[in-house]
Amino acid sequence: MAGPDLPFSTSFLLIEALLRYDDYYGDTLLATTAENDSPIQLKELAIQVASRMADLFRPDANGARPCHGGHRPYAEDPHWKDLVLFYEYFDPETVRGCGASHQTGWTSLVATLLRKLHEDS
Repeated sequence: MAGPDLPFSTSFLLIEALLRYDDYYGDTLLATTAENDSPIQLKELAIQVASRMADLFRPDANGARPCHGGHRPYAEDPHWKDLVLFYEYFDPETVRGCGASHQTGWTSLVATLLRKLHEDS
């Protein structure tokens, strides 16, 4: 898993712009990605970007969240496993959260993205 290609603030603004353009243009304006040559609607692209960002904080089958970098108490300890930290930035290779772990700024926008993903599912 690769880390975020853009800072959370920029990615969030990109997602918002894609959703607005999709509302206006609908399926008359499509995009392709490096992973898929088939054109997709801008809303689908926005969902893909948001989902990749949210995946940093979602627990895997073992309860580990990529943002915690394999720190076991966050995956196993009942007192810590539901604690999600919003780090200042992420290691681009490991996606482990770095810097301040008490951020409530741009990184916490993932909560808004999770809500949007839930509404669209």
